[in-house]
Amino acid sequence: MTVERPATPLSRARRPTIKDVAEKAGVSRSTVSRALTGRGYAADEVRERVRRAAAELGYVPDAMARTLKQQVSRSVGVIVSDLRNSFYAELAAGASAAARERGYTMVLADTSLSTDAEIEAAEAFVALRVAGVIVTPNSPSVSTYLGEHGIPVVEVDRQFAAGSTDGVVVGNRVGAREATAHLLELGHRRIALFIDETNWTTGHERYEGYSEALAASGGAVEPALVVSSGWDVAGSHQRALDMLREPDRPTAVFAANNVLAEGVWRAVAELGLRVPGDVSLVAFDDAPWMSMVSPAVTAVAQDTLSLGAAAVRRLHERIERPDGESVTSVLGVRLMVRGSTGPCPAP
Repeated sequence: MTVERPATPLSRARRPTIKDVAEKAGVSRSTVSRALTGRGYAADEVRERVRRAAAELGYVPDAMARTLKQQVSRSVGVIVSDLRNSFYAELAAGASAAARERGYTMVLADTSLSTDAEIEAAEAFVALRVAGVIVTPNSPSVSTYLGEHGIPVVEVDRQFAAGSTDGVVVGNRVGAREATAHLLELGHRRIALFIDETNWTTGHERYEGYSEALAASGGAVEPALVVSSGWDVAGSHQRALDMLREPDRPTAVFAANNVLAEGVWRAVAELGLRVPGDVSLVAFDDAPWMSMVSPAVTAVAQDTLSLGAAAVRRLHERIERPDGESVTSVLGVRLMVRGSTGPCPAP
């Protein structure tokens, strides 16, 4: 009687080794290493035979072992604040494409705006011996921690360590000034600013741009029209409902990011107001939904894919040349005028 033995579970199957590849290809282990890494000579025919053997066996090089041996990692860490926000998802996509072009593997962490989660991600990247880290920082702690461990850092979108750490940002002040000036040119004077914070460089610079445009037109910031609207759609929505129900409501709103703009948009619709007949709306961040609604939303557009790619290029340059002064690159923005902004309604 034949007794069938159960198949070995995949999780317990032995992983093929470089020795297995060498035996199958009929070469030495050092030849396998040269053929698969491209470092050192291997004849084309031998290189192809080794690669075919590795593919047939399902051999995957041990990246950690290679890093420990060479003291050089080909992975980079990327820490973003909230992948539910399309801005951060696109930034990560841009970084991933640029990393792949340069032979890096990207390891992604999402902190959900938690400083504790940010530090945990940084600690994990130190343990993985990544070559460098790109971060949209929530605090100064992450760049300081990584710097203490000798890991190059590029702060992207906002900066806490300007002057000591490389950065890639956009023209926040210019974009906010142009958005506010656009509303002023349409005759609006009661322009509300919905903003999440003014302590980070992004929020601070967008507030400054808003203030500068008002001053240039002979006006000034009215504190009651500057709305600290939280970090999410729900908070912005509620604050917009409260403000737009008032008899002296603003005739226009500048939302300092795409999430806050969505909250304002929902509140305007809920109250039965017309855009732009009753309230004009302009946003910073040209999220995909803004060109899909009717009327489409006027927005300050930034090339988020390019932002992520530029951060990887900057990081690669720092890895290759670790000495030298820090560099901050500023990418341009442009105002996309659409149907959500119109002349100030008559009193």
